Amino acid sequence: ICGPTPRIPQPAELVHPASSWVGTVAPSLSAGWNLPAYLSVLIALGNLGPVSVALTHRFAPKRLKERWLIHAIQALATATALLLALLWDHTVVVAGQPRSVAFLALAFLLALACCTSNVSFLPFMYQFPPLFIRTFFIGQGLSALLPCVLALGQGVGQLECLNATWGNASQPRYLRENFSAGTYFGLLVALLVSSALAFLALVLWHGRQEGPKERVPPEGGTGPEEVYPLRDDSDPALHDGITEGPPGRDSPPLLTFWTGRNIYLLGLLGVSNALTNGVLPSVQSYSCLPYGNTAFHLSVVFGNIANPVACFVAMFLLSRPWGIGGRDTSIISAAGCVFGAYLMGLAALSPCPPLQGSHVGVALVVLAWTCFSGLFAYLKVAISSLLHEAGHAALFWCGAVIQAGSLLGALVMFPPTSIYHLFQRGQDCVDNCRA
Repeated sequence: ICGPTPRIPQPAELVHPASSWVGTVAPSLSAGWNLPAYLSVLIALGNLGPVSVALTHRFAPKRLKERWLIHAIQALATATALLLALLWDHTVVVAGQPRSVAFLALAFLLALACCTSNVSFLPFMYQFPPLFIRTFFIGQGLSALLPCVLALGQGVGQLECLNATWGNASQPRYLRENFSAGTYFGLLVALLVSSALAFLALVLWHGRQEGPKERVPPEGGTGPEEVYPLRDDSDPALHDGITEGPPGRDSPPLLTFWTGRNIYLLGLLGVSNALTNGVLPSVQSYSCLPYGNTAFHLSVVFGNIANPVACFVAMFLLSRPWGIGGRDTSIISAAGCVFGAYLMGLAALSPCPPLQGSHVGVALVVLAWTCFSGLFAYLKVAISSLLHEAGHAALFWCGAVIQAGSLLGALVMFPPTSIYHLFQRGQDCVDNCRA
């Protein structure tokens, strides 16, 4: 909790540094190095959670209590991480072969909790002022950064090149990780417990607040809270949105949420999450590792730092009178796509991208990942804040589109990276670009 605006770290963000412990657990599991393929299937099955929530809202409206759903998600994620810390390397004999049933079952439950969080946390935030949406995304960014720092501290993937006993070749020697995967899962349990306690404190704080539940502006003014802080009257695209009558009178019926403006914002949100959570992370190692492990680690760290920093900046800039309009979101998206295209180009040219072996190349790839992450994080906060004005259902669809975009991006990149191997990785301790 930070001041008057508590933040809720999303369990979904704990999945981002997963690749750090795959290399640690894979040798001990029956799936071996096919583990990423198994995890991809399990994460896809985790989308049964959002589908179930959507069907419940459709066929049993107002039956699903979001507060208790969030408590259940956090309890499931915490219990699953705790069991992973204890049972991740246990096997069960199935059809005469040892199988990592416990790990795969718990991975599915964690994926279920992570996927469902996107369609529960955001709609719950509708009952709070718009400022809370922005601090929510700050917490979401921090919940990706902290596991990332733990993963880097674990030291997975560190190696040193040793001279071979014959010829001029070098052989890689992989260094042992600083702590086990079980310890890593245990640290994630602590993070999830703190998240659950923060949410409980938020609920208790909100319950003590006085006044009506709905934020209705007083007669003749907008009150202390911003009502439509992001609306730019000079932007004609925004006049297609939801409108209300003047205070104190019977308002005309609200226009449908599915206006051209809102559909455009949701589409932009889906594409941005497909890029940031699916497409580009799938090729991050190909774009960074040709420049060295230092470039890869700096890109991961600064990219995850840029996320909460951009959300923190958005918390102030989006409250200004000029706000943000539809054209602004397009410009931000285009700028982010420029950096994304540069990173995709580096991945396609792996293992011999331009400026390899130079400090300029390292600086450019780190800068590109930082700007790419920061711009799209800012865009996500801006669009979510704009959709906050459209009502509770808008935030539900916002979370659903975030989840759908992330899933689509991962599914699109799975064949070229894991089946057709269109991206090439270089060999360690070998000059892969020698003619």
